[in-house]
Amino acid sequence: MAKSAGKSEKRSTAKSTPAAAASEAIDDYLKAIFELSGREERQVSSTEIAAHLEISGASATNMLQKLAALDPPLVVYKKHHGVHLSKAGRRRALEIIRHHRLIETFLHLVLGYPWDEVHEEAERLEHFISERFEERIAAKLGHPEFDPHGHAIPALDGTLPTSEPQSLSRLNPGQSARVASVSDKDPEMLRYLAAQGIRPGVKLTLTEQLPFQGAFHVRIGTQKKAALLSHPLAEAIAVAVK
Repeated sequence: MAKSAGKSEKRSTAKSTPAAAASEAIDDYLKAIFELSGREERQVSSTEIAAHLEISGASATNMLQKLAALDPPLVVYKKHHGVHLSKAGRRRALEIIRHHRLIETFLHLVLGYPWDEVHEEAERLEHFISERFEERIAAKLGHPEFDPHGHAIPALDGTLPTSEPQSLSRLNPGQSARVASVSDKDPEMLRYLAAQGIRPGVKLTLTEQLPFQGAFHVRIGTQKKAALLSHPLAEAIAVAVK
């Protein structure tokens, strides 16, 4: 059962003005739709959005209707048929994602934050930096293309790399690939992966997968002994296969 108050709703109470709270909540919805729709920009259901943001289904439906009624509309929404971003909504989503990933990179490379702590800090800051400040961060970092977790940073024009990595869970036994990115949502998982030596750029070789969606035996780099990764961990690691 979905929670009645999720991260968008919780954060909103911390803002000093209703306008700031509403803007932040809108950004969270647009990011969620972008992340859930994938490269093919498929229709996303309100149920998926509610689960992603940890809010009630009624709250999600209500917000989607509001976003569709704006001028210009930020989403194209049809009840029982799902939602996708409008051109304006996609542009705003990519802008916020750019903010988020640049902030993560700045915190990690300049301020020395470990990679398992930057996500939550960036979540708080991404809505409020100016475009001038964003450009200063990008210039300071040398206009990076990827954040500490390997996720592509959208360019100023909103473009992203055309190549799309696949989940480690889709590899066949004996197949090798390099880590492209890892999910940044769970700090404990990031600490575990770092302890195993799994980061973007590292070569992984799948040696065995146990049946019935069981664990994965993975050789990391040139290590002889295979590490054991659960199915959720394998799903959270994206790899590039040559």
